[in-house]
Amino acid sequence: MTKPRAKDATAISETHAETVGSLLRPASLLEVRRQGRQGEVDLATVRAAEDAAVLEAIALQESTGLDVITDGEMRRGSWIATARGPIDGFEVLPGGPGWQWQGTDQAGRWSNMPFPFVTRKIQPLQDLAETEYAYLEEHAHRRTKYCIPAPSYHRTLWHPEHSRAAYPSCDDFLLAMRAYIRSVVEHVVAMGCDYVQLDAPNYGNLCDPRIRAMLTQHGQNLDRELPFDAELDSSVFEGLSGVTRAMHICRGNAAGNWAASGGYERIAADLFPRLSLDRLLLEYDTPRSGDFGPLQHVPETTTVVLGLLTTKTGAPEQADAVEQRINEAARVLPLERLALSPQCGFASVEIGNPLTRDQQDAKLRTVVQVARRVWPRQPVPRSA
Repeated sequence: MTKPRAKDATAISETHAETVGSLLRPASLLEVRRQGRQGEVDLATVRAAEDAAVLEAIALQESTGLDVITDGEMRRGSWIATARGPIDGFEVLPGGPGWQWQGTDQAGRWSNMPFPFVTRKIQPLQDLAETEYAYLEEHAHRRTKYCIPAPSYHRTLWHPEHSRAAYPSCDDFLLAMRAYIRSVVEHVVAMGCDYVQLDAPNYGNLCDPRIRAMLTQHGQNLDRELPFDAELDSSVFEGLSGVTRAMHICRGNAAGNWAASGGYERIAADLFPRLSLDRLLLEYDTPRSGDFGPLQHVPETTTVVLGLLTTKTGAPEQADAVEQRINEAARVLPLERLALSPQCGFASVEIGNPLTRDQQDAKLRTVVQVARRVWPRQPVPRSA
């Protein structure tokens, strides 16, 4: 069985209801993974629990009616898959990335948690495409997508003191990460994936004046870095045909906490036209995200997926209110260039956000319900 290729106009135009990536892990999986870290069970047992969780994630998303689905990131301890196991070269060191998390009474702990920084030349240890995507491709009956951190995000993982011995400049490191990420994307595409999403909360951080000031104080030249990063990220897809090229930009998502505030107007004019993408998934679940005005800078060939339902809490959104916000955005972009999703993943870190699985599932159903009302088309099936 093969999926419809992304450059098929029908496949693209009828993809209006999706999720960003991660789903809440079942309690049984969390327990088996804990046992695996303690050496109480072997890797095969952990893998079997992950397989079962992926099948459950597939069944949930397909039954909900989403147009494109993921594996729920069930095999990951964090959305930062690149620096959390598959590549040698990173070391977890004291101190976070520099910004302060906010949102829950545990925010301070998250702000000061040890963080992975590159300290050695990177060396792949496992094939992410085989490890993560192959099982989804084999068992899904609907169009699938693969999510991976954008090369530019890894600027956060280069430290001026700890990383120079391996990579004299951050640009050197980012080029190495781009080569690795490109190799993973090429592999998943060869396996049949026609939708690849780069995750880049680093751009969302640049919306926040406090974080911009902190980065500048640490010696970063933000005016130079943004054009470099946008070109670097776009280059991941160069020469690849039949693939929906997507990027998700949020403001941080960890156990109900967020990192940045500020509307996209601070970056939109400089960033959006430089990104060679088919879809741009943007966070719009709270006033922290600003208004829809910056969408005017999105290129005419790019669809914007509005992240209007929050994953931070279980509070339900009303379908009518979500539809009203879509109509507000349609005053800036034509309705046919808009789509709908939650604002971010439900479990960007393994522990997940503070909501129940029933609340998560209800939000996914609301995404589909609203999308079918606003864009009354049939979901994209997986062809036989």
